[in-house]
Amino acid sequence: MARAGLTPERLTSAAADLADEIGFQNVTVSALARGFGVKPAALYAHVKDAQDLWFRVRELAMGELADRVAAALAGRAGKEALVAFANAYRDYAKEHPGRYAATQLELDPEVAATRAAGRHSELARALLRGYGLSDPDQTDAIRLLGGAFHGYVTLETTGRFATHPRSADVSWSRALDALDVLLRNWPEPEPL
Repeated sequence: MARAGLTPERLTSAAADLADEIGFQNVTVSALARGFGVKPAALYAHVKDAQDLWFRVRELAMGELADRVAAALAGRAGKEALVAFANAYRDYAKEHPGRYAATQLELDPEVAATRAAGRHSELARALLRGYGLSDPDQTDAIRLLGGAFHGYVTLETTGRFATHPRSADVSWSRALDALDVLLRNWPEPEPL
């Protein structure tokens, strides 16, 4: 019988909080069970295994990130939208490091394209339509932006920018200026 008060949603939320506190890689069914004062077996009525729990945290985080990005993009286009999208992404990663790490969890391609990740991708495509990009250029630009945002956030949150006197915020702003110029001047494809 399922323990009263334990639900998949409650466990997912608690696991996401735990990820932010101790790091996503340290979230286990046992660690989560300790937080609820129960034995790990009590959680298996709600989650299949650790991988199921991690996937649920990833989905929660992708949904939260998509909600933030959607709110930031509302009524914006062009550079204003780019800056809003990028700042929502960066702020989320800095405020929720464990949840953000969960968004990087490698998934089967069919699973990865569903749910919240698909919504996040559609928001990125909406941003790029504001620059007049369509596929396959959208796909290339999404990969570029994802790499730039993730790379910057990863380096920043691991302290790699702390040794230089120039503010990471100033460099972030300049990087967004450069990305805006690139998106406005997207190169024509090479003829086949």
